Amino acid sequence: MDRPIDDLTARARIRDAAVRLFGERGIEGASIRDIAAEAGVSSGLVRHHFGSKEALRDACDEYAKERMLEVGEELADAGGVAALDPATLHPRVFPLQLYLVRSMMDGSETATALFLGAVDSIEEWSTAYGIHPTDRRAYAAAMAAIKLSVFVFRDQVSKALGEDITTPAGYARIGQGLMEIFTIPLITEEQAEQLRKRSEEN
Repeated sequence: MDRPIDDLTARARIRDAAVRLFGERGIEGASIRDIAAEAGVSSGLVRHHFGSKEALRDACDEYAKERMLEVGEELADAGGVAALDPATLHPRVFPLQLYLVRSMMDGSETATALFLGAVDSIEEWSTAYGIHPTDRRAYAAAMAAIKLSVFVFRDQVSKALGEDITTPAGYARIGQGLMEIFTIPLITEEQAEQLRKRSEEN
């Protein structure tokens, strides 16, 4: 039997509130009462829909994973992140990215699987674009970790920029910085070859 529309709307509000609070405070730092207050519902309604905080966390993991995969498909269809307006992308993506990083740090298998999927995608991308790192897996893992580190060090990065990266303007600014890290060579091809040889010798 389908649930009433109002019931489904309340469930979505609870889930969205949990994504925000778990992302900001961590799983242990956000209580059922906090989430209920953020969603504008009672604690009993949270338990009615999800049963426990662990089950709510699992639901948030799955939702965030599905939404980020959808966004990834949109980016692929649009020709990459540079083709989309950061101001439009930010409110959809930033809370999910922040949540998934926090969830990963708290040991979520779903969030970790999504990270590993991102590493796989970067490996495939580097192969398709003719990029030939010495260790492709390490290259892909490092690139994925660099992107996520912005959210781990959100407060420090915001302070360094003098602009809150949770805002659309700050998000666009750090996004541009990340893009240039990946597109502007740090060393010449000759220097890279010398480093490879030294690595092989050691």
